[in-house]
Amino acid sequence: MAIQVGDKVPEVLGLDQNGKEIKRSDFKGKKLALYFYPKDNTSGCTAEACSLRDGYQELKKAGYEVLGVSKDNAKSHQGFITKHELPFNLIADTDVKLQEQFGVWAEKSMYGRKYMGTLRTTFIINEEGIVEKIIGSKEIKTKDHANQILNK
Repeated sequence: MAIQVGDKVPEVLGLDQNGKEIKRSDFKGKKLALYFYPKDNTSGCTAEACSLRDGYQELKKAGYEVLGVSKDNAKSHQGFITKHELPFNLIADTDVKLQEQFGVWAEKSMYGRKYMGTLRTTFIINEEGIVEKIIGSKEIKTKDHANQILNK
């Protein structure tokens, strides 16, 4: 069953780009923008990450922390963070367990070909670890995503 608005997120979220375990309790007292994206260094994902980077100070002022998730491995995330100077961590969800828990690992279709992939989705989580809002793939504006979170 996919995580919905009103649900508490799991305590263990996964391992970041440095192999460090990231937990829900690491963000206690802060709001969390947990964003799932398909792939490091692709045009839409880079635009989204850079929007969050550029709006990071404003997001922090508003009480948010940012955490990205994709199925890319830690080495790929390290390169993505370095190349685009991202000030937040990225979870390497290589086994897609976290994506499955959140219901964002789903069948997609491109040019008539069906495949499994990540639905670009952001979960806004309150200070107690409860999902307050979900911004779905059809709503996300990759180039303006930080403002979308701030103006939720």
